[in-house]
Amino acid sequence: MYFDIIIAGFGGQGVMFIGNLLAYAAMEEGQYVTYMPVYGVEMRGGTANCTVVVSDQEIGSPIIHHPVSAAVMNKPSLVRFGLVVNPGGTLFVNSSLIDMNEARYEDLKVIPVPTIELAAKAGNSNMANMTMLGAVVEETQVVSIEALIHSLTKALDKKYHKMIPINAASLQEGARYIREGLTV
Repeated sequence: MYFDIIIAGFGGQGVMFIGNLLAYAAMEEGQYVTYMPVYGVEMRGGTANCTVVVSDQEIGSPIIHHPVSAAVMNKPSLVRFGLVVNPGGTLFVNSSLIDMNEARYEDLKVIPVPTIELAAKAGNSNMANMTMLGAVVEETQVVSIEALIHSLTKALDKKYHKMIPINAASLQEGARYIREGLTV
């Protein structure tokens, strides 16, 4: 098994957190994993992306030039990373903030994920990053939703453990969206 993804968005959208959480969940399931964050100059409000590689064999490099998947949370990330996804790969697009007419790639499977609406349905519209991760994991089956939820205690500072239930609900809502055929 081999899976890689670039997750990208504005600083402050929780891109690094969901990449880190995915890495913890992969370790939880006994996989090899690399996680590499990349920050823009500005931090919050600037660009941010991370790469996550998950494999059942040792990983030679965390650097990905043409990922099999990408999850983009904003239009600048779509422009930058939509073109680098391997032909036949999957592009997850935050359709709450990106016009899907701008996300047309003939050689990719493009999945619109209305992250904000799904997060609001789960109970907190600020959890858009978590609904995106839930959708990615449900579609790709790279790890289980249960491993993600269990890994929240490792990825979150102890002072934020009270947020685990809403994070878990948001992950599950993103997964439900994929499982039930892309309906909000």
